[in-house]
Amino acid sequence: MYDIADIQNIAPFSLGKEQKGQFLSELLWDLTQHHYLQCPQYRRILDAWPFDVSTKVSCRDLPFLPVRLFKEYELKSVGEQDVVKQMTSSGTTGQQVSRIFLDKETATNQTKILTKIVSDFIGTKRLPMIILDTTAILKDRNLFSARGAGILGYSIFGSDKMYALDEEMHIDFEALDAFLEKHKGEDIFLFGFTFMVWQHFYRELVKSGRSLDLSRGILIHGGGWKKLVDEAVDNATFKTKLKEACNLSRIYNFYGMVEQTGTVYMECELGHLHAPVFSDVIIRDPKDFSEASIGEEGLIEVVSVLPKSYPGHALLTEDSGRILGEDDCPCGRKGKYFSITGRIKNAEVRGCSDTYATKY
Repeated sequence: MYDIADIQNIAPFSLGKEQKGQFLSELLWDLTQHHYLQCPQYRRILDAWPFDVSTKVSCRDLPFLPVRLFKEYELKSVGEQDVVKQMTSSGTTGQQVSRIFLDKETATNQTKILTKIVSDFIGTKRLPMIILDTTAILKDRNLFSARGAGILGYSIFGSDKMYALDEEMHIDFEALDAFLEKHKGEDIFLFGFTFMVWQHFYRELVKSGRSLDLSRGILIHGGGWKKLVDEAVDNATFKTKLKEACNLSRIYNFYGMVEQTGTVYMECELGHLHAPVFSDVIIRDPKDFSEASIGEEGLIEVVSVLPKSYPGHALLTEDSGRILGEDDCPCGRKGKYFSITGRIKNAEVRGCSDTYATKY
């Protein structure tokens, strides 16, 4: 079985196609055998596939699980006594949520790899941090799902943290002004979920008529676009309006899910989502699940070397997208870069932003 410590020092966007393919295939094959032995439900799935676990294959030929299975079953590859944290996905009222079981090793590795990936975009120095959300998200255990976990996960990049919204989801201008004055002249890290940033920060800021100077700010946001797309707000509009409202220009979207926490897909300066060396994206033709070519739209499969306490290393999502290229993004980062084109028909709303927007 591989040791995650062997890969933690690899720069997150440093391996080309051939080297990364060999690297991932080896580690993902180890994980497939591990989960086959340790997770009874996963073993039954592979036996019914059928899949021969004694024959090594590339990562693109490994069996994948529909992400929805984590809503239906408690899939774990560790004993109950080893579970230190249970994560749940975001969901609207009445929806089932995914349940992800983490042992200490998996939880620790998720944090370490997330740090490696995000640091490539914002640097390694911890920065004063504005969380574009409310502390209520951490107080109410019914709300503490992927949204609360996301806030805590990204808080590791903050040296001094403040929440910009009060418990009624209004901007706390007094606290925000004091924080910006305290850290005047410094770079500031901002984090929030897309719909909350738009609805409760941008719109209220514009409505108030007040001005904020966030020219030293770096915003990372994610969690789904469905509600904003319905309102004709795309990624370009989102960035343009925030630039106009508060002079915020360094804005990075990310794609990720609770079922593979830690291996996020960050958006580069050119608007492309990038797969780091610790994970990859495969586009599947929905008719036969064969691998689609670059530029072809299909279902998104995500693979990650991190899930050791549960069989989440190869997952077929309910999102559609296309690979835009590999190893040749003008931003200089190696690996595949891709775009999200939407959700498959009749798929449940599940992103942190989208589920909140539905309730809102």
